[in-house]
Amino acid sequence: MSKILIIGAGGVGRVVAHKCAQASNVFTEITLASRTESKCRAIAAEISFPVKTARVDADNVPELVDLLKREQPKLVINVALPYQDLTIMDACLETGIDYLDTANYEPRDTAKFEYSWQWAYHDRFREKGLMALLGSGFDPGVTNVYTALAAKNYLDEIVELDIIDANAGSHGQPFATNFNPEINIREVTAPCRHWENGGWVETAALATKRTFDFPDGIGPMSIYRMYHEEMESLVKHIPTIKKAQFWMTFSDNYLKHLEVLQNVGMTRIDEVEYNGQKIIPLQFLKAVLPDPGSLGPLTKGKTCIGVIARGIRNGQRKQVYIYNICDHEECYREVNSQAISYTTGVPAAVGGIMMLTGTWRGQGVFNMEQFDPEPFLERLSVMGLPHVVVEGEWPEL
Repeated sequence: MSKILIIGAGGVGRVVAHKCAQASNVFTEITLASRTESKCRAIAAEISFPVKTARVDADNVPELVDLLKREQPKLVINVALPYQDLTIMDACLETGIDYLDTANYEPRDTAKFEYSWQWAYHDRFREKGLMALLGSGFDPGVTNVYTALAAKNYLDEIVELDIIDANAGSHGQPFATNFNPEINIREVTAPCRHWENGGWVETAALATKRTFDFPDGIGPMSIYRMYHEEMESLVKHIPTIKKAQFWMTFSDNYLKHLEVLQNVGMTRIDEVEYNGQKIIPLQFLKAVLPDPGSLGPLTKGKTCIGVIARGIRNGQRKQVYIYNICDHEECYREVNSQAISYTTGVPAAVGGIMMLTGTWRGQGVFNMEQFDPEPFLERLSVMGLPHVVVEGEWPEL
């Protein structure tokens, strides 16, 4: 019997609940909790498998502890806000429950995300015989696993890594983000960092642009280099990597709106006074932008997320491109959500399966690339996210 508690009832929480219900041979009881329980009830009503709901403030450790003691799950799947990772981890430690999330912790008052805060929990989880699996989404998450697959089966040594994320879909809105606007804009506007020759190189946000020809009919799109957390764990656990970069597509329309919003101060995360009240401009902006959950029925097109790993195999320079194509409309037909939430939520459910079945086990805090990639990818393909592998030569410069 594997009872789970899912915390978070946004677009990703919806997908996780649907996919866990589809795997009822593993997830025998499901509770979905959020600050707004009505959102949980609405998701539960979409699913034929019985899903309990609860209200919890994920910023409040005592509330979380009370809920965990009451429900007694085997695993907590955290798809709340990244600000809440540490409080949920604290509650799991206090109650002796395993933990999984999809994005690393970042403090509310600083647009900076890194694993140091969560890696610092390793000894505490290990001493209690508990496991915490970090970043079991797509990027981070599946991209880490693709890299581990490249290292296991295709390259003796990975030297360079490019993680490339394209949303080639369209929702028809003048400006909207495909997941939480506050988190999305903080991530995109943060200074870029990439790994090169043993250290981090910082450049201005979105200052480096390339064109990449995406497969499956998507075609050429502009990609922009930015910082993303999986690079931090990958260069730690695969130390042969000399250069690692993360790239994402943005439309000219998105960048135009974002530039204007930055110029007028709407992306600020510090407090300003308005009508005698303290407000944070980015949080106000989030309130007036379209809810990402409303974009599901509007979004058409595909996503393509993958990794290009270059290195040495049997003394020869080789390259392998491992990627997934996901269709927005197909996702909506299955789970009432677009592909951005789908590609994050399905890996969270699969990570839970790996933990609860004992396929991936350990005591402490772990990243995805530290485990055998093949059983994860086999289950991920069955649950809706198959991958494609393209091998080739890595040409001399």
